[in-house]
This record gives sequence, structure tokens and C-alpha cells, in this order.
Amino acid sequence: MSLQFELCPGRMVGGDHPCFIIAEIGQNHQGDLEIAKKMIRMVKDCGADCAKFQKSELEHKFNKKALERPYTSPNSWGKTYGEHKRHLEFSHDQYRELQKYAQEIGIYFTASGMDEMAVEFLDELGVPFFKVGSGDTNNLIYIKKTAQKGRPMIISSGMQSMETMRRVYEIVKPINPNFCILQCTSAYPLLPEDVNLRVIEAYKSAFPDIPIGYSGHETGIAITVAAVALGAKVVERHVTLDKTWKGTDHPASLEPKELAELVTSIRLVEKAMGSPEKRLLPCEMSCLNKLGKSVVAKTKIPAGTVITLNMLTVKVAEPRGFPPEEIFDLEGKTVKTDIEEDESVTEEAIENYNTRTKC
Repeated sequence: MSLQFELCPGRMVGGDHPCFIIAEIGQNHQGDLEIAKKMIRMVKDCGADCAKFQKSELEHKFNKKALERPYTSPNSWGKTYGEHKRHLEFSHDQYRELQKYAQEIGIYFTASGMDEMAVEFLDELGVPFFKVGSGDTNNLIYIKKTAQKGRPMIISSGMQSMETMRRVYEIVKPINPNFCILQCTSAYPLLPEDVNLRVIEAYKSAFPDIPIGYSGHETGIAITVAAVALGAKVVERHVTLDKTWKGTDHPASLEPKELAELVTSIRLVEKAMGSPEKRLLPCEMSCLNKLGKSVVAKTKIPAGTVITLNMLTVKVAEPRGFPPEEIFDLEGKTVKTDIEEDESVTEEAIENYNTRTKC
């Protein structure tokens, strides 16, 4: 069983616990607090576990020249990149209002801290866990300082190498064992051939004592559902109210109907994963009774005959006789009563037959 830990109060991840589903609102709220609240409500109504945003302290995330850079993209909310980012950035008080709203409707609330000062604010806010975005995963001093806060962590791995992820693991594990690594490819939208779900298996092998998850930027839900079937214990997908809205994340985001379908499909797959033990199940008995085959006599076998395989065949038969998997065990046995052609071979007809114990 994979390591498990409490990610949010009362909510465990890893082991046999249900996959934790994060709906990444990010900055798809268009800088509008009321839209952000509508999105939190939508995420709750669709059945996701957590509504997540992105928090930056812009002067700590960007240098002055980066903020002053002209930004003429169709997705721009300002003439410079700084104006654009400030339009999309909620204040501390607005974050407190969003957190309160999430608590009132009953859904976990957190944000990616996009710089060290943002992490300080989120720690003060009391978020249940820190999300590390892919852009900060190789920011090792940030990783160490965030781990030292002592809150659970979820770390995406877009744009990173396995060597970097090993270093991240080696830094975080001794300080804060309660963390999860997500396979991620940082492209929007993400093409299927660039997803590389097999990295989930590689991470499970490299880091067997932590849960592994998946952060997806592809369109649709099938790939994320497949990630859960491969063992992802946390999944994250961007969400939106309208894919046609301005912003680079919207085309790779799930609209409400898709998010609801994703949650339903994940829960269905989890139920279907079941047990690794292969055995005859009670639900199969009806089919077995109707179509299960038995060993029958290919020709008449008189009493006293020593059975050879060419005397036997397998058919759906009444009454039920020896199951097909025991046909080789019948070779060399002596018949004590006549068995007619096309008749079931039963234990009563075989001399000194020791019935195998069946599960």
C-alpha cells in the first residue's frame, strides 16, 4: 500500500483512499470576484474535492522590467504584463473572502503560491496544503522553504527531468514527509502524445513511499481517468465557465459538464479497480450455472475402464460434472459405474476420486 497522509482536515490521500480531485480555477476568474465565487460553487456542485487558485505577490515573482514589458496579446488585460497580471490578481482581503465562501459551502480551498511571499501569505491564511506549480519545482530554495512550513505539499513536475524530481524528493522528504508528486506536461492544450502517463509508473517505482498523482492540461477527460487507473492518487485539472473566454488556460480547461463527468468517471473507475485477487465471484454464478461446461463422455465408458483422454470431451451439460480444468486429473482413473455416451462424468462414477479443495 502506498504511503497515505492527511492532505486536508479529515481527508486522507494515498493507499486505498479515493483519488483527491483538484479543480484548478487558477486565474480563469477573469479578475472578477463574483465569477470566482460562481466557479467555487460550480466546482463544489460537480463533486470535486478542492477549489484551487493561483496567488502571486507580483513584485516578488517578476522583476521590474518583466512587469513593464509591453503585452499586446489578444489575451491581455493591460498594456504591460504588469497591468495584465494586476487585473487578474486578487488582494489578501479578497482571498479571505473566497476562503470564507468555500468554507460556507463545504469545499476545500487552497492556492498555488507562485513566489516565496505568496507562500508566506497562504501560510498565514491557513490553507490545508501548499500546491507547488511546475514553474517553481526546480526553484529548490523555494521548495525547501515551503517544505519547512510543515503543511502537506502537492508538487507538479512539468518542464522537469527525473534528476530534478529526485533532488526535490531528497530535499522535501527529510523535512516534510507528507507530500505528493504529480506527473505533468506544461503545454496548453496538451497533445496526447506528450502526456506520457507511463511516468506515473516511473515515479511510483522511484518514490515508493509517497503518493503519485497527475496534473493534466489535455482536452477531454479520458486521459485523466486513465491516470487514475494507473494509480494516480491526486488529479488536478483546470476548469472554466466558458472555454471561449479570454485567457490561455481556458482552451485546456474543463467546463462544468466535463468536470462533473470526470468526477463521476473517476469514482466509477475506482470502484472497478476492486481487488487484485482473481476468483469466482458471486455475481458470476448465474452465468456459470447457465454456460459453465463440464467433462462428458465422448463414447460409452463401461465400469472398470481406465480413462484415457480420447474418451472425454467438454460441453455445457446437465447435470454438472467435473469442471473442464480437471480433465487431465481424470486420465488414468478407473470408472466404477457405466457412463453412457454424451453423459456427464461425475465424482460418483469415478473410483477413489479425491475431490480437490476449491475456493
